[in-house]
Amino acid sequence: MYHILEGTGSIQVDFKNYQNWDDKLIFLEKGQYIRFLSGDFLVRKIEFDQLDIFNNSSFRVLFKHLVSLGYINFDECNDCQRYLEQSIISRPDEILDISSQQWFWQNPFSAERDEYHIIFDVKEVIDQQFRNHLNNNEIVKLIGKYDINPQSIFTQKVGMTIKSLLKYKRISESKKEIAFTDKSIKEIAYDFGYNDPSYFNKVFRENTGYSALEFRENHNFIGKDSFIDTLYQLIASYHEERRNTSFYADELNMSVKTLSKKVRSKLQTTIGQLIREEIIKTSKTRLKEGLSIKEVSRQLHFEEANHFSAFFKHYTGLTPTEFLNEKLP
Repeated sequence: MYHILEGTGSIQVDFKNYQNWDDKLIFLEKGQYIRFLSGDFLVRKIEFDQLDIFNNSSFRVLFKHLVSLGYINFDECNDCQRYLEQSIISRPDEILDISSQQWFWQNPFSAERDEYHIIFDVKEVIDQQFRNHLNNNEIVKLIGKYDINPQSIFTQKVGMTIKSLLKYKRISESKKEIAFTDKSIKEIAYDFGYNDPSYFNKVFRENTGYSALEFRENHNFIGKDSFIDTLYQLIASYHEERRNTSFYADELNMSVKTLSKKVRSKLQTTIGQLIREEIIKTSKTRLKEGLSIKEVSRQLHFEEANHFSAFFKHYTGLTPTEFLNEKLP
């Protein structure tokens, strides 16, 4: 479990970048990796060594990720906050009880508990069988018998088919083999059940935009990326008044096109999105500190307070007033 106390910029988990990590407890299972894309993160980590934790049907919802990061909203969980304040005298597994209750309360897939069991049984099978080219019916047989159709529940609640999740898992795991091992591409292709390495490379490029060798060359997971660090420092320093891409391109001695392409390649987002997320983060902090909406608007260089309110609602789903008055469980 990671609790990020401070930091600027993104975290990366299994080749996906996340800017919105604030006020979350993040759970990772064995075999996942996390990377902090700037040098100023302060992180608290708790490790769970007991195997029975991962076989527990309630706890696995925290660790068995589907198509996004597994987390709970820390700012909504008063018991979590109390635990982490007092955990020097607590057992680490207590946070799992608290967190799983919070996760089910959040109910990310709007499902009943028995439906969640089906969803995560599917994920268990895919985690075990992703190297095999199974079809939906073969996966469903491995899951076992249910009164509800597993394929139907999975598609309705998760928003993707079982086949799509299997494909997603295979690509994600093959990325790890390419990036973190010195195996040949041919060897990796055979390990993933492809008799033809050229076909594996074709499938990989269709899903990532890179050949397997290009992906290996473009992803340096050992050294610190000075470009990302510098970019985040610039955005942190200037986002209140500088929102045009050309300013950041000039500061980095790049063309706008080169900067946009590099941000897209390294962070899977846009420079505009990074700036907007920093503005939202700053505005939330200052609203919580007690500044008026008008004052926050002025500090962030919006022409009118109502322009700031519209911007805030567009990107958070809440007006500044609703954000401040939001009732927590």
